[in-house]
Amino acid sequence: MRIANLAVAVLMICIWCSASAAELELVQTIPLKGKAGSLDHLSIDLKRDRLLVANKTNNTLDVVDLKAGSLLKQISNQTGVQGVAYAAEPDRVYVGLGTNGLCNVFDGDSYKAVKTIKFADDCDNVRYHAKTQMVYVAHAEKSLGVISAKTNALKADIKLPASAEGFVVEEKRPRLYVAAPSPCQVIVIDTEKNEVVTSYPVKTAGECHPIALDEANHRVYLGCRKEPKVVVVDTESGKEVGSVAIPENVDDLFLDTGRKRLYVSCGEGFIAVLKVVDADKVELVEKVPTVKGAKTCLYVPDRGKLYLAVPRQEGKDGPEIHVYQVK
Repeated sequence: MRIANLAVAVLMICIWCSASAAELELVQTIPLKGKAGSLDHLSIDLKRDRLLVANKTNNTLDVVDLKAGSLLKQISNQTGVQGVAYAAEPDRVYVGLGTNGLCNVFDGDSYKAVKTIKFADDCDNVRYHAKTQMVYVAHAEKSLGVISAKTNALKADIKLPASAEGFVVEEKRPRLYVAAPSPCQVIVIDTEKNEVVTSYPVKTAGECHPIALDEANHRVYLGCRKEPKVVVVDTESGKEVGSVAIPENVDDLFLDTGRKRLYVSCGEGFIAVLKVVDADKVELVEKVPTVKGAKTCLYVPDRGKLYLAVPRQEGKDGPEIHVYQVK
């Protein structure tokens, strides 16, 4: 009997240790409205505690009240919405539409339309750089638009050697890094001159989409789909210094500098959690099961939370946002 009790106790301790070692804990599920199909990128308004979601299949920009844990409103007629960025200082929301090349600008409080900026086609990723108050919009054909958030005027349209997916901006230097999937490369841009400085071909894997920046260590992390890997690239030399296998269909990737973790959302149905061992080495520490097709997310360091966009599942009334607390 004592041996049996001891075995049970050991088993319970092992289960507890396994649970406590989890890197992410699902703490909230927020229902949205809309058809089955893909969702795209997310942004956050920390002042109002609101999450902005590109509900692509539904052609709406969804505004989520995080405090209430509910959908606040849907801004309609955002056809093929893909990229979204909240700019805090001008209090504006910038939304990139994939089907007609429009970047719509909304007031951050009322969500009334402020301006529409027309690009050639297929606006995708949108990013706001608070230091310079510039908004960057990746669009076809092989271009990166630069918008002043102060005036909403188009300042430049940078021609690229390949079509852009994700991109990140340095804080201390005028440098922006673009992930281009075909051919797979990192494009380096001077943000003062608004021109391409150089590009680094990537050979370890192909079809890079998301990118994250470790500015202190001069590294970028690329989420690649062919074959599925995160590749580490030296921003100064372009050398590929490390890589690690991940699940398939990666679409978002965020660096948690405080915890030395990378959170990688993959449409195969996992969030891969990677440990940054040193500047050149990353390793997989956990694959958090999610939902097939849930490939876009947003990590917010100030909250220690990761928000995952989950497409509508069978038996559900709409898509969802899954909120994870990092540990």
